[in-house]
Amino acid sequence: MISPDQAEPLRGAIVGLGMMGRHHARLLQSSPRVRFAGAVDPQGDRHGAVRDAGDVYAGVEELLERGRPDFAIVAVPTDEHLGVASALAAAGVHLLIEKPLAGSVREAELIIAACRAGGVRAAVGHVERFNPALIELRRRTEEGQVGEVFLIATERCGPFPDRVTDVGVVKDLATHDLDLVGWLGNSPIDVVAAQTAHKTGREHEDLVLATGRLKAGLAFSITVDWLTPTKIRRMRILGDRGMLVADTLTSDLTFHENGSVTSEWDSSQALRGVAEGNSTRYALKRREPLLAELEAFCDFVLGDDDAPAVSLAEGLQTVRCAELVLRSAAESRTVRV
Repeated sequence: MISPDQAEPLRGAIVGLGMMGRHHARLLQSSPRVRFAGAVDPQGDRHGAVRDAGDVYAGVEELLERGRPDFAIVAVPTDEHLGVASALAAAGVHLLIEKPLAGSVREAELIIAACRAGGVRAAVGHVERFNPALIELRRRTEEGQVGEVFLIATERCGPFPDRVTDVGVVKDLATHDLDLVGWLGNSPIDVVAAQTAHKTGREHEDLVLATGRLKAGLAFSITVDWLTPTKIRRMRILGDRGMLVADTLTSDLTFHENGSVTSEWDSSQALRGVAEGNSTRYALKRREPLLAELEAFCDFVLGDDDAPAVSLAEGLQTVRCAELVLRSAAESRTVRV
């Protein structure tokens, strides 16, 4: 472990300069907490993310030969996580591994074992936990604003991203939501039932509908697809006092309060239910979630066990849930986690 009293910035590298890696590279080169240690991508810097071409290496071995970084962010395709993470952990490099942790439970367990054997600190990049709207949504829910929680529901829909070739919509996108429903509900997933669809001719699924229950008893639903012509990123928590709705694309949060219903018809009193009340859209302080995640990870590397980095154990549980979602859909049955 690096001493928290270390005055020098941490030396950080990025492995993979694709869709996510290029954004990590930008932050590693601009954060005062980090000294850029280089980037690895066998295809080179195709997005122009690295200022100095001399800082781009073809492989992890070349990066390590130039000087071991304190930490590295692993942003390669999911099926390459195990090999890259194992090599870096063996060299004593702390790791932030993009979600999902791995493509299977077995590979996730091997990554955890490699990090333990290498004595390195590691976390998973579930960046949605650092979205300002979701942080505030969670805080207000825990303070009881919506009262007794009935449902946690998510929608994550949009066009197919050409960047994905190795997994389907469950492991690429629904892993966000499988992590978030447990985080927001302060309880792990207990049971899940799912349906998937293959509509674009690819090997992997491009739509999933999942419902389930957390161990605390809360119901949840997840809708994710690559078939919708516009991006939708919405999460809502429904309770007996109203509903909080977060739009994670815009980092907006709105509270829809339950109104009161009155009726002059005595016979309808028994049918009285929820009515529309006041709606409040909150002004939130917005910070880039990826930057907030990087800062939390730096704190974690420096020994802060209370830093909000997502643990490998949590990442493993999300991969396990994703596998069970696919099993549920394949076997047309409800499964217990």
